[in-house]
Amino acid sequence: MAPNFHVREATPDDVDIILQLIIDLATYEKEPESVKATPELLRKNLFETPYAHALLAFTGTAECATDREPVGLALYFFNYSTWTGRPGLYLEDLYVKPEYRSLGIGKAFFGQLGKIAQEKNCARLDWSVLKWNQPSIDFYEKRLGAKPMSEWMGMRLEEEGIDSLKKFL
Repeated sequence: MAPNFHVREATPDDVDIILQLIIDLATYEKEPESVKATPELLRKNLFETPYAHALLAFTGTAECATDREPVGLALYFFNYSTWTGRPGLYLEDLYVKPEYRSLGIGKAFFGQLGKIAQEKNCARLDWSVLKWNQPSIDFYEKRLGAKPMSEWMGMRLEEEGIDSLKKFL
């Protein structure tokens, strides 16, 4: 039986959908107040100067334009590996609405991401997962065969920290 959903590249007309799914993800991760994205920022940074790209999942088939509900988002960008000398694909966020999980949408997203990574000759597909998100960790390890990178620790500077780097100039 064919799945009753489809995945496609996002378009500028999808900006409001993307923002709502970002808000839904932030709520799931218990940080809704952290969302600073706006339709204008998404339009600029996903489509005008595409620093990142988005895939969307909808109910129904791609051919049937009626009764399609947005149910998932995969937001990704490209990086570069000095060790492999090739690009990599970094999955920034993957979100599927809770009531649509276990239907194959996450696998479909990863299938599409794998296709994109191969088309772009990427040596790696990387992402992070919150330590408390055991259902996602189980999916990544058991269903995808992903391996945790226990030797690495994520590091970050936010706007104030980036601004403070001026002292080194």
